Amino acid sequence: MPYAQPLWRQIRDDLRAKVRAGIYPPGSKLPSARLLAEEYDTSHVTVRRALDSMIELGELVGRMGIGVFVADTSEQDS
Repeated sequence: MPYAQPLWRQIRDDLRAKVRAGIYPPGSKLPSARLLAEEYDTSHVTVRRALDSMIELGELVGRMGIGVFVADTSEQDS
């Protein structure tokens, strides 16, 4: 019997899909964790875990006091 994926992983996968679809293009700033928590109807801690996992993998870039941005992978390829 399959088990449900943790909510933070569901949010991570949804954010990845939005990046791939161009909703959040490279270099764009994501909404704040608070706004994303409202959108996903969960706590900001759960959203933060999803964001942190994407930052660790280089998919997003966190800038202290400024926000979280989609990584521009074209810069990494050159």
